[in-house]
Amino acid sequence: MRPSAPAGPSLVVLGIDPGLRATGWGVLALTGLDAGPREREETRVLDYGVVATETGVPLPERLRRLFAGLRDVIARWQPAEVAVEEAFVAANKRVAIAMGEARGIALLAAAEAGLPVFEYSATAVKQAVTGYGRGSKEQVQEMLRLQLGLEAAPQPADAADALATALCHLAHRRTEALVAGAGEPSGGRA
Repeated sequence: MRPSAPAGPSLVVLGIDPGLRATGWGVLALTGLDAGPREREETRVLDYGVVATETGVPLPERLRRLFAGLRDVIARWQPAEVAVEEAFVAANKRVAIAMGEARGIALLAAAEAGLPVFEYSATAVKQAVTGYGRGSKEQVQEMLRLQLGLEAAPQPADAADALATALCHLAHRRTEALVAGAGEPSGGRA
């Protein structure tokens, strides 16, 4: 079950896990980021999936399909911010190049829409979601299920990784809000 759009003001974030074969995407909404002490924040899944390409298709066409798919997701959900998983250094040069090309397409789609992009390493994403920077894909999926109140772990793994990237970004935004709030005067007299 995928929840629908939340009521009230919210921060909508698109998480992207770039890949040439499959680029995962996940859209989360955080309501109550600026909530007072009696109000409650809520993170909701709006949607998630993958933009997939076939290996037999020429590279330029695969990249065009990734771009068009991400552009459609952005147009549909109108995120305010985009979180992208950073490329890791792969042992295989071809894999590293393909990841870089897909990542470039993700950055281009966000830039074309005028959206700010925040980048997180795979280790930071896993740390934010599982509490351990080297958690397995299965651990990430199960923690997403628990934290986001999903009936089942999100599938496929590329989409789950994108949701995890968006959730990592929201955790950073919460921390920023807390730090900003701590610097404000309490309104009381000394």
